[in-house]
Amino acid sequence: MSLKIATESWPKPPLETAKSTDEVVVVREYDEERHKIAVEKMESLCEVGQRGKPSLVTDLLGDPMCRIRHFPIHIMLVAEYGEEREVVGVIRGCVKTVARGSSVYVKVAYLLGLRVSPKRRRLGIGTKLVERLEEWCKQKGAKYAYIATDCTNEPSINLFTKKFGYSKFRTLTMLVQPVHAHYKPVSSSIAVVRLPPSLARSIYNQLLANSEFHPQDLELILSNKLNFGTFMAIPKKWDPKTGIIPPNFAMLSVWNTKEVFRLQVKGVSPLAHAFCAGTRMLDSLVPCLRLPSFPDVFKPFGVYFLYGLHMEGKNSRLLMRSLCAFVHNMARDDAGCGAVVTELGQTDPVREAVPHWRKFSWAEDMWCIKKLEKCEPFDWIISSSSSPVIFVDPRDF
Repeated sequence: MSLKIATESWPKPPLETAKSTDEVVVVREYDEERHKIAVEKMESLCEVGQRGKPSLVTDLLGDPMCRIRHFPIHIMLVAEYGEEREVVGVIRGCVKTVARGSSVYVKVAYLLGLRVSPKRRRLGIGTKLVERLEEWCKQKGAKYAYIATDCTNEPSINLFTKKFGYSKFRTLTMLVQPVHAHYKPVSSSIAVVRLPPSLARSIYNQLLANSEFHPQDLELILSNKLNFGTFMAIPKKWDPKTGIIPPNFAMLSVWNTKEVFRLQVKGVSPLAHAFCAGTRMLDSLVPCLRLPSFPDVFKPFGVYFLYGLHMEGKNSRLLMRSLCAFVHNMARDDAGCGAVVTELGQTDPVREAVPHWRKFSWAEDMWCIKKLEKCEPFDWIISSSSSPVIFVDPRDF
């Protein structure tokens, strides 16, 4: 089932004066025909990393809207500079309804992809983009807005907490498992079954209803073309046709981000290239050793994103590890998939069962939040979490 994408046009704003009285900045809604090439060029100048050091580059596959396109309500704003209307900034946002815990739902906005051209900074362009996007989100009924950033990205955290009034809210962990040249073993006593979207939604709503950020439109995610499916690892003796949740199981869903963006590591020395290629060659020649080979991350690669991870019962950790191995083997057969990634709350019990490489993973991913509707009686920001589970929407990744 395809998503119905919002096509409402937002009133174009008037000209806004930048710090220099001789220069003007206009913030307006993104127009693909007019802005696509300019946005791609501008964002290429804002690559992560420092000169002389390795950097992780993101390629949006020629679609600047791809990271928000699968939300029913979304927008992308661009900032134009001067009479030539040079594109000097961009920001993306969406509005969705999620649980704030205890099955109570609220409309929230997710802000992402803020970029300002390096040669046009310190003109207040980022401020204009954030403020205009927040206003749009409020018009769409959002009570809160949140952003996600690496805890080591102090400029980004300071910008939103000190400039825009966001508060540090939840801390998550990003776990990354490289895809090796060999298959990972799955116990013969374990069966992996694929659940129909309707059954997966029913189980998720039973098990994760109290988790924060549980999306109300979960059925749209589970039926999206980018969703490879929901899988459950169970003892072979259980019959999934009964519709009864078994006492021992592990489950997760797989989102194919290969069709959204590709990643690439740049700035690595020739020696590092040679070492990584050597591990892959050795792993291919002697697969029985199951060596932890290093994938070719120096060419564009995609990732599978795991979400909705949950496990219960005896041997649930073994079931989850087997399920992750099953997904790894799926990725191994998919040319160009370099890693399997998930993001979990720091106290989520599933975290200890998910295979990952520490050197590839992020210990802390910071989520910051802001109350947009001052009249909202409940203050989610100062409330304690009702569950150790935080549901990470794959569309956010």
